[in-house]
Amino acid sequence: MKTLIVIDVQNDFIPGGSLSVPNGDKIVPIINSIQDKFDLVVASQDWHPQNHISFASNHNGKKTFEAIEVLGKSQTLWPDHCVQGTVGSEFHPDLKTDSWETIFRKGTDPNIDSYSAFYDNGHLKSTGLTGYLKEKGATQLFFCGLAADICVYYSVKDAIQEGFECFFIEDASQPLDAATFKIQKKELLKLGVKMISFKET
Repeated sequence: MKTLIVIDVQNDFIPGGSLSVPNGDKIVPIINSIQDKFDLVVASQDWHPQNHISFASNHNGKKTFEAIEVLGKSQTLWPDHCVQGTVGSEFHPDLKTDSWETIFRKGTDPNIDSYSAFYDNGHLKSTGLTGYLKEKGATQLFFCGLAADICVYYSVKDAIQEGFECFFIEDASQPLDAATFKIQKKELLKLGVKMISFKET
């Protein structure tokens, strides 16, 4: 089954949002145009409590984009973003959501971040996405959304590990840091991920 996974196309990641991804708004019409090509469409949504560990505002004397250690791993400190129930956490108003079967919320635990739509950053807790997709009979996963180098990248890596065939729709995603994404692309290609254009979906 051909499945589209729309990652975190939320207001705070759109230009003008608190953690804006350059050209993040440009992918919205592209994602809208391809949804009807899939048997199943699901989405992830960053959904942080206000006291989230990844917010620089919750660490005295720390600035945004500094790093701290959480569970032995480096954690970037972000501006407050996608706080539960805020306008910033909502999906872009022009994004079509009618065909979405369900939404998986992530980053809900205040003590650990969750870039991937499948697991938190420590791989301690699953969101349930793997089990859901396998029960539905999904085999081919097509990823798009924001940001390409963070939440989309980590979601694809987890999906590969879970045994899915993965496609990364490049022009339906945008990175926060283009240089980082260039390196990540090479890694994903080695793992067997297919990089495609939205026209190839």
